[in-house]
Amino acid sequence: MATGRGWILQQHSLGLAWAAAAPQRPAPPVLPSRSPPTSAAPPAGPDRGSLAVRLSKRSGIFTAMSAKLSETQNVRIQRHYQKSFMKSKFCLCIESMPSEILLKIFSYLDAVSLLCIGCVNKRFYHLANDNVIWFKIYSSFFPPKRTNWKTNSVERTAVLLSHATIQDRESGYWKNEYIMKQIATGKTRIFQLLKPINPSTGLPLKTKEAIKTYSLRWVIVLKDRNGKEHVMEQVDISYNDTSITVFWYGTNWPCLDTLSTLELCGVTPLLLDQCKVPTKNGPRRRSLIAEFNLSNLTKVTTMIGSDMVVQLFRLNPGLLVGLWKKGNGIAFVMASLHHHQLIERSTLGSATIQYILPPHKPILDDVDPEYGLHGYQLHIDMHSGGHTYICGTFRNLFCRKEYIRNGYLRLTVISLKNNSQHLPLAGKVGFFWRTDVFEGNVQNCYMMDVTLLDETEKPFWCFSAPVYMKLSSKASCLYDYMGHNYDLNYMDSEGKVHVELVWIEESKEYYIVNLVLYLSTEKVNRWFGTKY
Repeated sequence: MATGRGWILQQHSLGLAWAAAAPQRPAPPVLPSRSPPTSAAPPAGPDRGSLAVRLSKRSGIFTAMSAKLSETQNVRIQRHYQKSFMKSKFCLCIESMPSEILLKIFSYLDAVSLLCIGCVNKRFYHLANDNVIWFKIYSSFFPPKRTNWKTNSVERTAVLLSHATIQDRESGYWKNEYIMKQIATGKTRIFQLLKPINPSTGLPLKTKEAIKTYSLRWVIVLKDRNGKEHVMEQVDISYNDTSITVFWYGTNWPCLDTLSTLELCGVTPLLLDQCKVPTKNGPRRRSLIAEFNLSNLTKVTTMIGSDMVVQLFRLNPGLLVGLWKKGNGIAFVMASLHHHQLIERSTLGSATIQYILPPHKPILDDVDPEYGLHGYQLHIDMHSGGHTYICGTFRNLFCRKEYIRNGYLRLTVISLKNNSQHLPLAGKVGFFWRTDVFEGNVQNCYMMDVTLLDETEKPFWCFSAPVYMKLSSKASCLYDYMGHNYDLNYMDSEGKVHVELVWIEESKEYYIVNLVLYLSTEKVNRWFGTKY
């Protein structure tokens, strides 16, 4: 039957080709040529497949030239008209195809293909929401738990519920049920990976495995003042001890002067089991992590360093924007994301609303008079571009009541007066950056990850942020170290970090001679239920 239809369409297209090639009216007489006549031209006859009319305009005079086409030219004409006719016929058939036939075709598609085809037009969207199709997909992935219900065939599952019962639901009901259950199943499997905890950091041991299993990626959405969005896909990622570093670079950045905000979002496949290889054109979910203001970036944002090519601007929390010195355009964007609650923040929010961490319930203690002032544990990691400068854990940190001043608790990690606690930074300190074409190193800048645990080994204060060292204006009081002194400071709503370093010229390395944490008393009182 298919062969018969093909033969009919072929004959019809050939007829169209002949009709287009045939003269519609008698050709005007041919002007005499200067060359001597060779043979008389054949008269116009009924053989439409062997004659063609070619018109040429010369000095306002139309001349008609009749020539006998070769067999190859006839075949080319027939193929050209046949292809164009079949193409228009195909489009006509798709548009005029009955809904019943389209539904039958859609019933052979998988879930991802149905979601994609629903974006073609309004009619396909409504047809792709058909409850019968989605109920069959739902039943194949989530079969009933009844032991006496045989599920060898998806067709039999659909028969057990009458057609009327399935269609009684609103359009798209079983599609939504299938998607929500797939998401819930994927989350359950991922959060199982996050249960083992590292005793040194108090963070999940398998965050890297969870990211890869979830096919989790990150995008930045740049919005200009007219509301237009520019989505930049993740280019590279670096896994650190307690954080990840995500990079975006390329040549298609919008103009910085036209941008108003930057949104950092986590992106996961909508159907985890169906998208083993995530693509940016497939169905995905977006979770807003943070939003940054880009208006007057160079005027209101802290520049933490520069080299001959780029300038680095820090936006808290954890975002670094590199601008070309020449032209002031965007060279790259880098985000440093701490492992604490990273999976939750990257998957449980929406495209417009950030995920809100559950409130901490304080555990009251009326026996200990210094409850909340001792038993802290710090894990600190300083790194850049795959190079680790220092990574260590410090336990049994405490603060005496007399050290609570100006709304902060003071935790001394490395004492200035205790030489045995002083630690070197390994390697050449600097921030390593790269783009498609260039790469470089900005001196005295790097990433710092801080993970502070309370006495129950629960994360109390966690952050990952770019930091920089600047030459200190204070005179050194250390006689064991001869060299320039540097300060490093970080501050957010929960606390401050102060680091003092000395450059040792002989060994060409930095030494940390003082490291102090300042915790907000408001944070401590809220966490422990105290009143310091």
